[in-house]
Amino acid sequence: MNCQIVVIDFGSQVTKLIARRIREIGVYCEIVPFQKVTKSFLKKSKFVRGFILSGGPASVGDSHSPRIEKKLFEYRLPLLGICYGAQLLCKTLGGVITKSKDREFGGAKLNFKKKSPLTDKINFSGKQNQVWMSHSDVIERLPPKFEVVSQTQNNVNAIFQNVEKKIYGVQFHPEVTQSIQGKKILKNFVFNICSCDKDWNVKLLKNKIINEIKQKVINEKVICGLSGGVDSTVVASLINLAIGKQLFCIYIDNGLMRKNETAEVSKRFRENFKINLIVRDASRLFLSRLKGVVDPEKKRKIIGKTFIEVFESEAKKISDVKFLAQGTLYPDVIESVALVNNKQLTIKSHHNVGGLPKKMGLKLVEPLRSFFKDEVRKIGKTIKVPDYFLQRHPFPGPGLGIRIVGEITKKRIKMLQDADHIFIEQLKKFGLYNKIWQAFSVLLPVQTVGVMGDNRTYEQICVLRAVISSDGMTAEPFEFEHKFLVNCAKQIVNNVRGINRVNYDVTSKPPATIEYE
Repeated sequence: MNCQIVVIDFGSQVTKLIARRIREIGVYCEIVPFQKVTKSFLKKSKFVRGFILSGGPASVGDSHSPRIEKKLFEYRLPLLGICYGAQLLCKTLGGVITKSKDREFGGAKLNFKKKSPLTDKINFSGKQNQVWMSHSDVIERLPPKFEVVSQTQNNVNAIFQNVEKKIYGVQFHPEVTQSIQGKKILKNFVFNICSCDKDWNVKLLKNKIINEIKQKVINEKVICGLSGGVDSTVVASLINLAIGKQLFCIYIDNGLMRKNETAEVSKRFRENFKINLIVRDASRLFLSRLKGVVDPEKKRKIIGKTFIEVFESEAKKISDVKFLAQGTLYPDVIESVALVNNKQLTIKSHHNVGGLPKKMGLKLVEPLRSFFKDEVRKIGKTIKVPDYFLQRHPFPGPGLGIRIVGEITKKRIKMLQDADHIFIEQLKKFGLYNKIWQAFSVLLPVQTVGVMGDNRTYEQICVLRAVISSDGMTAEPFEFEHKFLVNCAKQIVNNVRGINRVNYDVTSKPPATIEYE
């Protein structure tokens, strides 16, 4: 895969969306931390057609803020700066950046001063004229020979350019869905300005991925941790197509799975794939270690450490294993380590990236390491993975452990499993499940007074959560019909002992996260 667009990452939480949007329009793109964009890196980048400088949390006025290698300008390749990246381009080339009196965050409208290849044939009228801002610095003066293309209603320079040098900057974030025409702006940059070829199609990569697995593994054995989710199922299916009976899949029931999940995943997996499947019930061990623990980060660490321990134990029962397969995705790699202000910054820990101990002495097989989740689903389709696996909503590694706020007990697990099962089954019954990015139930450590028959109750609250999203980075609550929620609440309260109140969470992300812990 020859990379045509390189995104230089300055630490923005939405950097990965830039790469995803560009891949969606048919061009291969990779993300590289700014510190790795050295002279030697640039010399090796012979297939690159353009660079995009991402946003970031720093201020270009800070003495230790991230910088770019000036060698970058010598290649005369098109450059597009986004937010911090735009300010950095401006400052590096002789412009002036100042602190804004008011931080600009959220939607903004554009007023156009000039035509630009970046906005060619894009209609910005009416509701289409919205971009998403997130900055506290402003571009006060552009570098020499640069011109303003558009400003916001607050007279903030929003788009600037030097057409001759093919350098462009946008103060907003075109990669997020809230910038209505953002994807078209990126498309103009990639095709009209960088002259990229539309040659990225994951559906055509199936045979290449399978051959790479064969060449790496040859005749050795591979073990794979299976959860029944999209990533691990597609990984197992690809490796199975490559090496067949040399693959051994291990499914660990931690006691925090959804209702009937272990039985259902085992049944469907054995029906659809001829794969060696080992199922280990370790629920007692997990729950004993979680007893009395209420801190969410401690829960995660206990669950992660115990999983590794149990997985190692099962793996040792299989002789002469040389490889460990993991469902590591490209976002996992990006999020695990970012370089900001000359320091290594962990944005989010992933057990798939360096989480398993080296003492296992196994080589890694990570066939999905270069792909995003939507691309994984497309690959799964090409190798005929059933929709049961491909269309499943995301489920966190710690399972229900982070959806039970407070202490985890067998009683509370069963309550949440039953309530969640009712909610999900209702979504499927009314054809709503596939319209929603993620839906689940949460149990709060709060009791409220209720009445059932002539008796007073003092029981727990169940919260229903359902969001729509294209990427999980931002999300909005799904707008149910009122009678649907009333029906779900009625069924949960009538059928789940211990819950006497059901709420629906209407908070977007941000400011909330999708999960509760």
